[in-house]
Amino acid sequence: MQLRISTRTIDGVLIVDCNGRIVFGEESANLRDTVKKLINENKNIVLNLSGVSYIDSGGLGTLVALYTSAQTNGGKIKLASLTPRVGDLLQVTKLVTIFEVYDNEEQAVQSFRRGAAA
Repeated sequence: MQLRISTRTIDGVLIVDCNGRIVFGEESANLRDTVKKLINENKNIVLNLSGVSYIDSGGLGTLVALYTSAQTNGGKIKLASLTPRVGDLLQVTKLVTIFEVYDNEEQAVQSFRRGAAA
């Protein structure tokens, strides 16, 4: 299933909704290119992965590259609404220790507000 990406903004935080598979090739490249352009416009990004059914090693690499790119540009990428399969994969690969992961996008959006107030 092709990866479909849509974006919207909530309280100044950019939400990137991903639906489909994040796999090596066109899907990963599309996600990478889309988010890298958006980082210049909005430093606070939440990747809503509720519609992602599968991520392979290339997809994981893309997520890590986006995280690094955001930090380099003074931004942050947080993950929200992981499916059980994606959550398990992040646990096994220990990437859950790198990313800030939230149960839902509302919690992720609010975490940016808490960070600004601190």
